[in-house]
Amino acid sequence: MEGNTFSGLGNGTHIDNKVLQTFQKSFVHVQNLLDQNRLLINEINQNHESKTPDNLSRNVGLIRELNTNIWRVVDLYDDLSHSFTKSMEASWGDNSTAAVRSDSNKASHKRNRAG
Repeated sequence: MEGNTFSGLGNGTHIDNKVLQTFQKSFVHVQNLLDQNRLLINEINQNHESKTPDNLSRNVGLIRELNTNIWRVVDLYDDLSHSFTKSMEASWGDNSTAAVRSDSNKASHKRNRAG
């Protein structure tokens, strides 16, 4: 790191520490959700194996929570992608952004969540 920039992208592009901190915060949030999902899946599996009515009923709520967490991870990655594209556009200047904008517009379709 040099001062307040990161130049490890190989093309001399500089990303500010604030952008890196935002990315890091988002990745930590994603990892926490994935860790929580692992625990939910373990509990769902244990409840399923027990075959008791109370545990099977509890799985309905756990599966909903798991589904919500998955969508939150998708949304976080989508936001990260957009933020990264914007930071790259700002770093590269107007001449190099046409291809990036074109590619990001093609890939920026948010999924609609059911329910």
